[in-house]
Amino acid sequence: MINLLNQPGGNFRDPEISPDGPKETEALPEDVAKRNASLVEEWADKLYDASAADILNWAHEYAPGKLVVTLSMENTVLAELASRHLPDADFLFLDTEYHFPETLEVADQVEQRYPSHRLVRAKAQLTRPEQDEVYGPNLYLRAPSACCRMRKVEPLALHMSPYAGWITGLRRADGPTRAEASALSLDNTGRLKISPLVTWSLEDTEAFEERHNLIIHPLTRQGYPSIGCATCTLPVAEGQDPRAGRWAFASKTECGLHE
Repeated sequence: MINLLNQPGGNFRDPEISPDGPKETEALPEDVAKRNASLVEEWADKLYDASAADILNWAHEYAPGKLVVTLSMENTVLAELASRHLPDADFLFLDTEYHFPETLEVADQVEQRYPSHRLVRAKAQLTRPEQDEVYGPNLYLRAPSACCRMRKVEPLALHMSPYAGWITGLRRADGPTRAEASALSLDNTGRLKISPLVTWSLEDTEAFEERHNLIIHPLTRQGYPSIGCATCTLPVAEGQDPRAGRWAFASKTECGLHE
């Protein structure tokens, strides 16, 4: 039985209950899953402090299947590195429909600059107006974790099925929840989770952008070192945790993609 939340203007579905429809990643073939586990056991420690180029070259050589590069469009460093080291990888962007206009502009520019990489734009099952109708307006304020689950976690899971692993932009310098992030691990589906930027600082990222004339998200130069949905991202003061502006209205630090 579905619980309803009484909200002004009507009754809405319990946000803990996602819309009907597919929302899980398909299981890997058994041989690929075993190979991934073996690779992590052998290489995780060796790659822990490796350079981004070495990590991506390793991924190109050893991954037992196609890889996808997840791009938040906060910066385009991963897109540039993948163009050099992972010529066969797809790009994946979670279009939550709550992004800053500048973020969508960066996504369009990435698609134009790197035409040899297919850009997959993953969206939630419900459009933003449909979500408001089913779950009530401003779900991101009332139940931010549920909003992230439906608009980020589940779309990523659904679109991850064709891949043996994914490339993430995790950096240990981004805050205490990421301070011990691995360069190589398994996600909860047995896929490789590869994070070539784990040792980079924000300054390293900006220097690489400028040195290689990359596409720059303008808000990263206006006090937004970490950028998510426009509804849930605020600028931060100098010296603050880079992710301090994410969900500043809630006791929440992660969207669920890396938990």
